[in-house]
Amino acid sequence: MKDYSILKLLDYGQGLFERFGVDYAMMRRMLQVKLTMDRRRVPTVFMQQQDADKRAEEEEKDSNLFVRSLWLYGLLGLIMIPIVVMGDHYMFQLSLVWAILMFMITTSMISDFSSVLLDIRDKSILQTKPVSPRTIHMAKTVHIIIYLSLLTASMTLPSLVAGWITHGFVFFLLLLTEIVLADMVIVLLTALLYVLLLKFFDGERLKDTINYVQIALSIVIAVGYQVIIRSFELIDMSLGYTFRWWQVLLPPVWFAAPFELLLHGDTSIPILIMTGLALIVPILSILFYSRLMDGFERNLQKLANNSGGGSASAGHSRLTDWAARILCRSREERTFFRFTLRMLKGEREFKLKVYPSLGFAIIFPFIFMFNALRDMGWEGMAGSWWYISIYFSGIVIPTVALMLNYSGSYKGAWIYLVSPVRYQSSITQGVMKAAMVRLFAPIFLLQSVIFTAVFGLRIVPDVAAMLLSLAIYTIICFAVFNKELPFSQSFAGKKGSGGAKTAMLLVLLGGFVLIHVAALFIPHGIWIYLVLLLILNGWLWKPKGEKDAGHSKGGQTA
Repeated sequence: MKDYSILKLLDYGQGLFERFGVDYAMMRRMLQVKLTMDRRRVPTVFMQQQDADKRAEEEEKDSNLFVRSLWLYGLLGLIMIPIVVMGDHYMFQLSLVWAILMFMITTSMISDFSSVLLDIRDKSILQTKPVSPRTIHMAKTVHIIIYLSLLTASMTLPSLVAGWITHGFVFFLLLLTEIVLADMVIVLLTALLYVLLLKFFDGERLKDTINYVQIALSIVIAVGYQVIIRSFELIDMSLGYTFRWWQVLLPPVWFAAPFELLLHGDTSIPILIMTGLALIVPILSILFYSRLMDGFERNLQKLANNSGGGSASAGHSRLTDWAARILCRSREERTFFRFTLRMLKGEREFKLKVYPSLGFAIIFPFIFMFNALRDMGWEGMAGSWWYISIYFSGIVIPTVALMLNYSGSYKGAWIYLVSPVRYQSSITQGVMKAAMVRLFAPIFLLQSVIFTAVFGLRIVPDVAAMLLSLAIYTIICFAVFNKELPFSQSFAGKKGSGGAKTAMLLVLLGGFVLIHVAALFIPHGIWIYLVLLLILNGWLWKPKGEKDAGHSKGGQTA
């Protein structure tokens, strides 16, 4: 195995590790194996940028795809440079910088590092070997720190350089120190969250709960952006800061406070309190996490337990059968409808990639509505067209369409070859309908009910038109992304320029919004638009006589 440079650097701290009771030689060998295995793991941000041939070429070169993707994270970090250099309103600027940075690091943790934090293979393999638990725990911790440090450095290096040039060395040093502290908070609070989940849940319920927490975290992050922005008042093009008690609950504001204290000499009580939190919380997190580590590792074994309720499964089956009869036209389509629902229930990696997007799909329409409420008030907003923002719940559809190509059980795709299916459209339409029923329909229903309560029954025809428009949008997304049969490709071999296609489809979603708004300017236009959408949906969702799916290698989805 390759002797990595990071391991040679780690050798300088051998004495420190051994002082804490860690078998350094064993930990180093474990890290060497982990880093070697990491070549097979494709980071989320890179998965949409490489095709299969290029990935194979990189593997032949013995390179780590995560390391080679760091320039993409560096490009994301460029967006913080204008905020850092625009002035010396540190509470505003740095709160916004920390909100962006913590958002990007946290989402990367969710997408790329949850599998590391919740990995139980170390203990399963090594618990029968003469390796101390402390060494196993330290190897896992150092593994996470290595990649988190590389990720954070690539994101923050542009801002660090810009801050040094604009505000001086003290600013640079303070920002660098706080980046380390913020990383501690992000990693350790993520781990502590999993500790709580592991304490109260087991097996499949725990895994599902983790996915739901990912949705909740996405919502909290999106709302947090709005809270951070609302913390400041923009008056006559000058930024003024007014303390509010609830800002003590916002970590980005904590990490902005030391800049105000040290660079502006603000020694007010709120600034001192938040500066103290920025220093104390990471230290307390480390101490708390170290005490819970043994219990955390013991509870991780619950992930190996698969439990489920028989009655709940029976009820779910009856509901599934009812939905299949209502939505699917043929027996074959109903079969793949049920098949897709079962696949989506068990595909952990699919949930890991898609569920955070569900959080944004839930919250974005409400963010638009609350922004309108702030400017117009209840009466003005209730008579407006801001209910159109429900369209933006459709931002999750391209992600779903893309990810339905892939599966952890992709080797089972031979079933398509032996199944007596006459038309591929029966497969793809069953898959599309099942995915939308499970992932999109609950979001759209929730938003429709709330927006109807706010804007009144007058928007019911508009809601119907939005649902039909998004049904057409779903077909387009699947036609763009699904050139192969569903669940037939490996996540590790993910290919295609998904990023560019997703951007194009989001622009198309905006086109649907503009068409809907245009219809509102025409007398009875929404009813005319509704009839046209019904006709178009009836034609697009009609089963098509395509070639036999069992003997095709892939094809258009609809």
